Amino acid sequence: MLNYAGTPPLAAMAETDSRQLIAAELRSLIARIEISLRLIDAAMEPDDDSAILSAVLGSTEIVVLDDVTPRYATASAALNACRAELGHALQELSESGT
Repeated sequence: MLNYAGTPPLAAMAETDSRQLIAAELRSLIARIEISLRLIDAAMEPDDDSAILSAVLGSTEIVVLDDVTPRYATASAALNACRAELGHALQELSESGT
């Protein structure tokens, strides 16, 4: 029988259990990133579809000064990169367990 007295909780777990805990945490982070991406997408959608229709039809009455979209796009790109790296880490972790 192994004696885990005096060791930190994560170190005291069997290797399989700690790998599963890490994988669960990575999946949780990926899910939270996906929620953030959906929120960003929703924030970037225009509130009024008629404004888009007027702009597409060539109306000169609408002037759009949007200084927020580039920041949203930058944040979205960073989150996508994060999600990709977390997915890669999850894949590597699952491959190391076999």
